[in-house]
This record gives sequence, C-alpha cells and structure tokens, in this order.
Amino acid sequence: MKPINEISSVLTPLDRKNVDTDQIISKEFLKRIERTGFGKYLFYHWRFGADGKPNQDFVLNDPRFQGSEILVAQENFGCGSSREHAPWAILDYGFRVVISPSYADIFYNNCVKNGILPIRLEEAEVAALLEKGKQAPYRLDVDLKNQTVTAEDGASYSFDIDPYWKEMLLNGWDEIALTIQYDSYIQAYEEKTQQAQ
Repeated sequence: MKPINEISSVLTPLDRKNVDTDQIISKEFLKRIERTGFGKYLFYHWRFGADGKPNQDFVLNDPRFQGSEILVAQENFGCGSSREHAPWAILDYGFRVVISPSYADIFYNNCVKNGILPIRLEEAEVAALLEKGKQAPYRLDVDLKNQTVTAEDGASYSFDIDPYWKEMLLNGWDEIALTIQYDSYIQAYEEKTQQAQ
C-alpha cells in the first residue's frame, strides 16, 4: 500500500447521509477478481443516467473537483453490506481520505486495511466543510502524523485514530506487510522447532 502522511487537495463535497456500500459500488460491478478497475464504477448510478451519459448535477462530474483526493460526506458513511469492493472503488477513483461524522464499523476497518484514511469529525465541522466546499473549490491539508485537518482559510480540526491503524497507514503496511516485520522472530521460531524434532 502507498503510505499516507500529508495529503493536500481540494475536497469533494458529497452532501448525503447514510451512503451505503451498494451506492458506493453497485452489485453488478462485483464480478472482477482484481482490486483495481473499480473506480470507474464509483457511485455509478448517481454519476450516470440510464442512457449512460454523465449526470451533470452529481458532484463527481463537476470539473472543479477532478483529481480530488479528499471525499467529505455526512454521517453513517459506508453503511449496508460489508463488501470490501467499496473502499477499493474509492481508492481506485483517487480518494485517499474520507471525512465523515460516522462510519459503519466494517467499512471503516476495510478502509484502513486498504490504505484509505477515514477521519471522524464532529457533525458541525463536517457541515462547515461541506458548505464551503459546495460554494467554491476548498483546499484541505490532512496531516496524519499530527492528526490535523487544516483548511485554506485557516480553520483547523483535530481527529483521533487508533495508534495501530495510524502506524499501518503512515508506513503503507497491510496486515501481511506487518507480519513480515517479524520475519526474524518467525525464522528463529521455525529453526528452534526443527531442532527440537
């Protein structure tokens, strides 16, 4: 995984509550076996009409937010089924950070396991970010090491994250990479076990 420390980007304001994983990545796109290639299907039924043409009223189709790495949404983001394809689609589209007041637990864990930083801020703080982000492109600086979000107008917010997940994201480790950190201990144990036989 790609390490996360500082992310500076215009935010994408997804001003919706209870965004579930089927809206993030619809079931008909779950047939791929790779983790890549899902970004083009992110929020597909909101991004495109029945005729396949882009819905100009949907925020991801607004050229002001192209290349954004920070998605901001209202509470209960990632609710619904536990499909891991949802964070795959978010990451493949280009978002490295999601900011919301609350998340479904399984979705939150799937994010950090796949290299996305999910930040919890207070509802009023998220509402302020969404409002400013809808008015005009609004840049944020996310600093994972110091656990801060700083806006271009000087507004600053702090967030909590479990130290375990923080270390994983800062180093770009998944759980396999973390296990490899203990390779010398594993080797020593294996050698000791073989000698005892």
